[in-house]
Amino acid sequence: MTVPGRRSSTFTRLLRHGFTDPSASERLLETPELAPVRSDPVLLDALGATADPDLALLGLVRIVEAQDTDERRALLDTLVTAKPLRDRLLGVLGASEALGDHLARHPRDWHALVTYEAADLHPGVAEFERGLAEATDPVTLRVAYRRCLLAIAARDVCGTTDMAETAAELADLATATLRAALAIARTAAPEDAAQCRLAVIAMGKCGGHELNYVSDVDVIFVAEPADGGDEGKAMRAASRLAAHLMRICSETTVEGVIWPVDANLRPEGRNGPLVRTLSSHLAYYQRWAKTWEFQALLKARPVAGDPELGQDYVEAVSPLVWQAAERDNFVADVQKMRRRVVDNIPAAQVERELKLGPGGLRDVEFAVQLLQLVHGRSDATLHSGTTLDALAALAAGGYVGRADAAQLDEAYRFLRAMEHRIQLYRLRRTHLVPEDEADLRRLGRSLGLRTEPVVSLNKEWKRHASVVRRLHEKLFYRPLLDAVAQLAPGETRLSARAAAHRLEALGYADPAAALRHLEALSSGVSRKAAIQRTLLPVLLGWFADSADPDAGLLGFRKVSDALGKTPWYLRLLRDEGAAAENLARVLSAGRLAPDLLLRAPEAVAILGDPDGLVPRGRDHLEQEVLAAVGRAETAEGAVAAARGVRRRELFRTTAGDLIGSYGTEDSPAEEDPGALVDRVGNAVTDLNAATIAGALRAAVRAEWGDTLPTRFAVIGMGRFGGHELSYGSDADVLFVHEPREGVDEQEAAKAANRVVAEMRRLLQVPTADPPLLIDADLRPEGKSGPMVRTLKSYEAYYRRWSLVWESQALLRAEVMAGDADLGARFIEIVDPLRYPVEGLGDDAVREIRRLKARMESERMPRGADPTLHTKLGRGGLSDVEWTVQLLQMQHGWDEPGLRTTRTRQALAAAHAAGLIDTEDASILDEAWVLATRVRNGVMLVRGRAGDTFPSDGRELAAVGRYLGYEPGHVGDMLEDYRRLTRRARAVVEELFYGAHL
Repeated sequence: MTVPGRRSSTFTRLLRHGFTDPSASERLLETPELAPVRSDPVLLDALGATADPDLALLGLVRIVEAQDTDERRALLDTLVTAKPLRDRLLGVLGASEALGDHLARHPRDWHALVTYEAADLHPGVAEFERGLAEATDPVTLRVAYRRCLLAIAARDVCGTTDMAETAAELADLATATLRAALAIARTAAPEDAAQCRLAVIAMGKCGGHELNYVSDVDVIFVAEPADGGDEGKAMRAASRLAAHLMRICSETTVEGVIWPVDANLRPEGRNGPLVRTLSSHLAYYQRWAKTWEFQALLKARPVAGDPELGQDYVEAVSPLVWQAAERDNFVADVQKMRRRVVDNIPAAQVERELKLGPGGLRDVEFAVQLLQLVHGRSDATLHSGTTLDALAALAAGGYVGRADAAQLDEAYRFLRAMEHRIQLYRLRRTHLVPEDEADLRRLGRSLGLRTEPVVSLNKEWKRHASVVRRLHEKLFYRPLLDAVAQLAPGETRLSARAAAHRLEALGYADPAAALRHLEALSSGVSRKAAIQRTLLPVLLGWFADSADPDAGLLGFRKVSDALGKTPWYLRLLRDEGAAAENLARVLSAGRLAPDLLLRAPEAVAILGDPDGLVPRGRDHLEQEVLAAVGRAETAEGAVAAARGVRRRELFRTTAGDLIGSYGTEDSPAEEDPGALVDRVGNAVTDLNAATIAGALRAAVRAEWGDTLPTRFAVIGMGRFGGHELSYGSDADVLFVHEPREGVDEQEAAKAANRVVAEMRRLLQVPTADPPLLIDADLRPEGKSGPMVRTLKSYEAYYRRWSLVWESQALLRAEVMAGDADLGARFIEIVDPLRYPVEGLGDDAVREIRRLKARMESERMPRGADPTLHTKLGRGGLSDVEWTVQLLQMQHGWDEPGLRTTRTRQALAAAHAAGLIDTEDASILDEAWVLATRVRNGVMLVRGRAGDTFPSDGRELAAVGRYLGYEPGHVGDMLEDYRRLTRRARAVVEELFYGAHL
């Protein structure tokens, strides 16, 4: 008898055996039906060995209570005398509440766990077919299925079979079930069965012989008429049989469901016919199929119905599968599909997703399938639908490093075992790791983690997921280094042919050159080579995720050759973090940024600085430039230093633009393209202004010392004044001077002209740095007028001779360098011209429209597509800017917000003032931003300016990537550009050429 207040010895024993609710379990042990075995020590030991002793005991009590007297005695006798039954029954009850429910409903099914013959240890399809043979309808099929599932689960939880064997048994049981369901459907419709030959092709994990406990069973149906019958009737009959088969397995009955049968992997998915002939399948795959569909066909396996037709199907599609890697953008398509899967996971579930999340099962499967498709073209040993078998074959063939393959194999087995045990508990389709402490404890114990199961489970799970995250992409690239390295005896390397195949699949146009670069970068025993061997697998992945992998790898070799012996550079690489990825993005995105970097490779340090990609302000730049000019001994040396600063800062700006457009693993791409455009425009404008200020100081100091005989200012015009410069823009300027007191006007004019000539010469002297071209053609009288005028001369000219187009051009006038007071007085003079009181007269408006129409007809380059020309084309920069400028000249006198040199600011001010509605303003802004980004992208990609999209396919694709389009979608890019600019042109027609001003 237990003393009140003290725990019984049974309570203590239950605690010691792992029970979490010993009080409830003690009451269950007192159940009369358990009296014959209650005191037997083997029972408590066996319960304590299960994943959840409390659940196992509750399940046992329910089963025992459900038996009649004779059956109960037989069960209990066998339970204490036969260890195999005891371990299997209690193991299942402790791991699966759902199978405990099944045994309570069907109490005699415990006999399925008694047999322990050799054949029972590793059953195949034939054994499962015998287990399902008596099923005649959906309900009896479910009962028989669960009975077979009991035996599979028992072997699994007791360790008789490993994860891979369990998955194969589940696939074999699914095969037998599909055959039984088809037999039931045929029996129900013998006329349909007689009219057609129907084959069921398993896909996905069932086809790969690696099924989960609860998973959709993916299938494709293929049919032919029987004995030369009518094809239409045969297809309708086959469709009815296939639909009935799916309902038999998928519909909910009193015994629940087996699993959903999913036919959405068929051609055209759910929009296509459920059943097709073999020729119809082939026609689709040869003409319309996407890359992912060939990836899915890797696992195609005939499982039910007409075996000859099923085999014909697999043999017919197999050649198409192994040609998929030759498709354009093959690797990019597969990787994009993987990213899309991750992006679609709800944010709250990403960290718990075993299958689809980062470091999950799908990462392993995608990596293995990608390698199979690349190398399976020439190596039939890789033609396996089973992930682990394919991984082993890849390692044996040298396509994957053996150590990497072993780590992935271990991680995949652990993650799949977790998935199995999570699903087994309630037989529900889920891939989420539970959050509840009790569920985690049961899961950990089911995997053999008995000491602190929750802590140990989380540790092991994170460790294996980390291995997968680290290896799944490197798996593709690391063997490329082995192909050009000296390996230890016995190691298998990737052959040169296989390496070329892999590089071609990655998008390299010249695999032989790429292999030479890899060999040069990774050979030797130096610290540099060792660091690069570690980094290159990652870099190759980043290069492949660009439009020009060849350029990326070549650029990296050049940078490495220039800086390879520099300690700080090696430290930068060793991080294998943001700096390395930033470098890869910059080197492979086009010509401009690498050209700037390779002229002074030490600028690569910018990429490792957390703030290195942020453009510097004008004050900071001007201070640095003027200091450099002051240290120089000659004017040429001074401006060379200024241009060197400009080159470095141009690299900073281009790198920031590219990385902001592409995004990195740690920071997503900039979502607001307007912010990118403004950042580039401001940065390049500030940089050119500082450079011109430096050139001015150098020119003055070389001949006059600290003081020029005349005050002098540089006025920015056009895109320069508007802070809207792109990488390839000239600097449009006006030069204004004012003689100092006591200085003769002719002497002042000569000095001003000599300064202008010297500035232009110095900024264009051939050096390694890009020149800065100064264009003064917007000055009064254009090329026929003097290069520089006094302030009074400008005032007199504008008062007497100024034309309306000159007033329009002055909308962009802003002081950029030189005497600030003189510049401010120049702005005071031109303000009344650009913002005339009461706006423009009708004649002036007509003249502006006439000039615009003339420009459209005369200045468009011959042969250019007007729908794709960013400057002069329909809805392009000129359309938007002239429309905004007309609004500024009409209403700037009355609306202070319109008095700005910047197009987007003026457009926003016009909208705020009610001069343009929200939709129209948004359309014009979006079109202007897109056209500007296209110009920037063309310059970044080609290294030279252009106003239209490149004709070269690779360059066009690179511009597309810069604009955010995935590989293979340049057609969408061009269509989107045409659509948006077409809408913008409609707004321009209304606002500029219409009456709404």
